[in-house]
Amino acid sequence: MSVIIANRQRTKKINTRLLKQIVNELLAELKISKVKLGINFVAAREMTLINETFLQHAGSTDVITFDYADKTEGTILAGEIFVCVDEAIVHAKKFKTKWQAEIVRYIVHGVLHLLGHDDHRVAARRKMKREENRLLRELSRRFALSKL
Repeated sequence: MSVIIANRQRTKKINTRLLKQIVNELLAELKISKVKLGINFVAAREMTLINETFLQHAGSTDVITFDYADKTEGTILAGEIFVCVDEAIVHAKKFKTKWQAEIVRYIVHGVLHLLGHDDHRVAARRKMKREENRLLRELSRRFALSKL
């Protein structure tokens, strides 16, 4: 299992050691053992560039996931998740939560995408959101997310 966390933004300090424990717990909860995952924390400027370059969407967004799984290798989960800390701060204010909980939510969301969940259709989005909420509740019971 390989999880690499890169903090490429300067808006907020992030406790990457605690975050790695949270991610490992998330993967254990989902019963995933074969993992090659990169998690990148970026600012709005870099997220905008990624969003426009690779997805042809204007502006920044909260999370973008790239799936690199090689089914012939037997890897269950392989990919890269880009998390925009600036967006997490904005959404935390809007939804009256902590920015740290938002970034964990984005990681959960990205992992679910890597597992094949889809949020383009209404029914699939509801199903994915329920699972995202369930996993976030579990993680927030086990960890003080505000300590990130």
